[in-house]
Amino acid sequence: MNYLVFRLYGPLASWGEAAVGPTRPSASYPGRSAILGLLAAALGIRREEEATLAQLRDNVTLAVKQCSAGTLLRDYHTAQVPSHDKKAVWLTRRDELGVAKDKLNTILSAREYRSDGYWVVAIRLSDEAPWTLDEMAEALRHPRFMLYLGRKSCPLAAPLHPRVVSAGGVREALSEEFPGFTGSKMEDDEKRRLGIDAEVSFAWEGDAGDILPQETRYPYDEPLHRGRWQFASRSEHWHQTREES
Repeated sequence: MNYLVFRLYGPLASWGEAAVGPTRPSASYPGRSAILGLLAAALGIRREEEATLAQLRDNVTLAVKQCSAGTLLRDYHTAQVPSHDKKAVWLTRRDELGVAKDKLNTILSAREYRSDGYWVVAIRLSDEAPWTLDEMAEALRHPRFMLYLGRKSCPLAAPLHPRVVSAGGVREALSEEFPGFTGSKMEDDEKRRLGIDAEVSFAWEGDAGDILPQETRYPYDEPLHRGRWQFASRSEHWHQTREES
């Protein structure tokens, strides 16, 4: 089985979950919507291209290895937004803030981030996919749009190093080694600097091939309509274990 494998690392990441009220929680690892968004940005698919986004959604199966969840960080956030106006069209943030001051409102929220998390992602494509894994790998090396880790304020801090690998299952594919980037010449020191220990977690869809689920979850991160921010639940398998060096 062929997989496209790449890594994700950054000083801040935010993997959004269902938000109620002023709290904007983050999962400890990237969900399906976040990874599909990353792939769409790399391929140059715009948000209004619903048919192409649906093709991406329907032909991609993914798996994630959480090497380090990072540290949970909460940000008390304030933002000014204009009152709702059906006739108004704001193309930029400057346009929004350019309305009369008595038309501006303040939104308060508590936003969660993962600080210094490290994840490895594996992608499989169906036979009907309009792209190949090699084309997706090239898009991740030279993305059409900016890539970020959940929010625009969360840029990547290391190359993704995408590559296509042949593996007997999800766990083998996600065990790919990546070049170091902390400046350390010793593997153990590299892991220490990145906060990576022997405790790892796997999350995947469908049949992993070489790992059994300990739990099945149903996150609401299957994108249905980008414009209306509609999501559906999906089944996701989970396994936590230790990997000794």
